[in-house]
Amino acid sequence: MYSTLDCLPCFLNQALKCARNVAPENEEIHRKILVEWATRFKDLDLTQPPPALAGELYSDIASLINVYDPFQEEKLASNRQALKLLPDLEKIVQNSRDPLAAALEISIIGNYIDSGVDREFNWVERLHSEDRQIDPDSYNLFANRVKTSDRALILGDNAGEIVLDTLLVRELQKRDCEVTYAVREKPIINDATYSDAEYAGLDQICEVISSGVDTPGTVLPKCNPEFKDRMRQTPFIISKGQGNFEALLNEWPGIFFAFKVKCSVIERATGHPVGRSILMYQ
Repeated sequence: MYSTLDCLPCFLNQALKCARNVAPENEEIHRKILVEWATRFKDLDLTQPPPALAGELYSDIASLINVYDPFQEEKLASNRQALKLLPDLEKIVQNSRDPLAAALEISIIGNYIDSGVDREFNWVERLHSEDRQIDPDSYNLFANRVKTSDRALILGDNAGEIVLDTLLVRELQKRDCEVTYAVREKPIINDATYSDAEYAGLDQICEVISSGVDTPGTVLPKCNPEFKDRMRQTPFIISKGQGNFEALLNEWPGIFFAFKVKCSVIERATGHPVGRSILMYQ
């Protein structure tokens, strides 16, 4: 999907958040980063999806502050917290009338864990208090696809969320569906990389591969050829997160998008309010 003018102030807020995260007391660096990115607005190609432009932004920030992984500590904290919650969440799934639906819902709630959005979401509280929001028709289509598929490719999103995704992976495997899980090639915001998959133990239960991207979404021109071949060969693709939705909407047929609506742009695109759990098939 195209970027919009509403994305521009969001980019600036992300830049400021990142700068303050890595250099809390250095307002000169904060200002330098904001000015550097703002001067580039006039040349931005808004026909690109937001994750493609955000990738450029964070590349600039990394070079200015010389920090390879600005959100490393946040990612580690999210992974640790999710791992502590995992045993209780496993019980919720096991005791559910529909374990697959429960695992999918928890996986989508985990998409609240996002350092690239302006809003703050208490994802831990939502895990225990949020009512079922998934569209029944979309879920029935999803469940039927699980029954008829022997292979699935999950496009992962954020650290912490990746821990909760293990519940979904196991439920798919119980239904004789072999799962491959894709992560980012390099650190970008708090998106999950291979090291996060190892920390979550995901590599112990399924194949983990890199999409090749250094953007907060599966931007197809950035993906490596091997990964795109894997996408072509896998009939059942589950795309986690708003960034993957932005990057792949109308770009690749046959995808189930599973994510939280986190901004007004996606609210308008989906017709669902901020905070809504989305499961939709393209």
